[in-house]
Amino acid sequence: METSIIIAGFGGQGVLFSGQLLAYAGMDAGRQVTWFPSYGPEMRGGTANCTVIISSDIIGAPVVAHPDVAIVLNQPSYEKYEPLVKAGGLLIVNSSIVASESDREDMEIVYVAANAIAEEFGTVQMLNMAAIGAMLQRRPVLAMAEIERALADHLPSRKAHLLEANKKVLQRGCEIAAADASLVRK
Repeated sequence: METSIIIAGFGGQGVLFSGQLLAYAGMDAGRQVTWFPSYGPEMRGGTANCTVIISSDIIGAPVVAHPDVAIVLNQPSYEKYEPLVKAGGLLIVNSSIVASESDREDMEIVYVAANAIAEEFGTVQMLNMAAIGAMLQRRPVLAMAEIERALADHLPSRKAHLLEANKKVLQRGCEIAAADASLVRK
C-alpha cells in the first residue's frame, strides 16, 4: 500500500519538518519513504511544500501530481492543492487562516483550527502537529506512537522543551478529526 501526502503552507509553519517527521517515522516502521521538499528563497513567509510517500513497496518516483492526502496550512496552498487531491482522497485544511470551503464531494475534507489548537498549548509554531494528528486519525498510514517516537528523536534540541506540548497538539488534532462531525465532510 502506498500513500502520497503533500504538505503546503508558508515558511515557518513547520511544513518541511512535518514531512521529515512522517518520513522518519515511516523509515523507523520499516516502510519505504520519499521526502521531496520545495521552498522559496525566503526563510519565513515564503511558500513551502513537500511531498511524502509512505509505502510497503518500492516507490517508483518521488513526484506526485494528484496526492492521496493534502494538508494545506494557508490560503494559497488551499487554492493550489484542493483541486489536485485525487477522488477518494483526504484534504486537511487549517481553518484558522483558510477561509475557503471546498464544494468537492468526491473526497473527505477535515477543517482543523490548527493555529488555535497550537496556541492553546503554548505556541502557534506547533500548528503543523495539529494537522498531522487530524490526518493520522482519518488516514492511519502510521501509528501515533511511531510519530511520537520520531518527534522525540528528531525535534531540534532548541525546541526540545516543546516535546510534550507537541505531543498534546498532535493528539488534540487527532481527537478533533475523530469527534467533531461538523468539521469532517465525507
